[in-house]
Amino acid sequence: MLEKVNKHFGDLHVLKDIDLTVDRGEVVVVIGPSGGGKSTLCRSINRLEPIDGGTILVDGTPLPAEGKALARLRADVGMVFQSFNLFAHKTILQNVTLGPIKVRKVPKAKAEEEAMALLDRVGIANQASKYPAQLSGGQQQRAAIARALAMHPKVMLFDEPTSALDPEMVKEVLDVMTGLAGEGMTMIVVTHEMGFARRAAQKVVFMADGQIVEVNTPDEFFTNAQTDRAKDFLSKILTH
Repeated sequence: MLEKVNKHFGDLHVLKDIDLTVDRGEVVVVIGPSGGGKSTLCRSINRLEPIDGGTILVDGTPLPAEGKALARLRADVGMVFQSFNLFAHKTILQNVTLGPIKVRKVPKAKAEEEAMALLDRVGIANQASKYPAQLSGGQQQRAAIARALAMHPKVMLFDEPTSALDPEMVKEVLDVMTGLAGEGMTMIVVTHEMGFARRAAQKVVFMADGQIVEVNTPDEFFTNAQTDRAKDFLSKILTH
């Protein structure tokens, strides 16, 4: 839950009085033009970007500033980035088990068993012993999703998870995300994939110029946008 959240980069006011509530089990897709503050919003929820004002609550608890409490919170908030961020010198299995072993103190054998189940779930169990460079972009991103899930997060953040992928790999990642949404995972997804927004979201948040301009259901938003800014955006990206 975000209340009156503000963020500046120097003179640039990138988040302006952001209010947003995400219910447990809800899938919220954040869309809008580039530079509108979407990624900054996503990164501020697990404090990769500190905010200048306002309040962010995760599961009713205010975001800790630093230290162990912040590490615990980050364990509860899974993050999947544009650029995979896998450890290049570790195998896919090691990438997925690292967090549970180090942070959650899960025994190695149990962590590996859970990791294999997750890799199976995202369709790359047969890649477990390989290194990230040996995988396609789509496979790497699915490994990154498995890594985030291994921590049993309360909420998953996706920051444009398909924008670095070749078009034919986008679907395999979106399919995994759609599956997660169907299982009731709480998700905040910054994306340009309008098909995913229509299919998987319960709520569409349209951001532009650092503000939340409109919040609506996917059906309403895509067929009956309320604001001129949203209508203008949709007219440019949706070809009829």
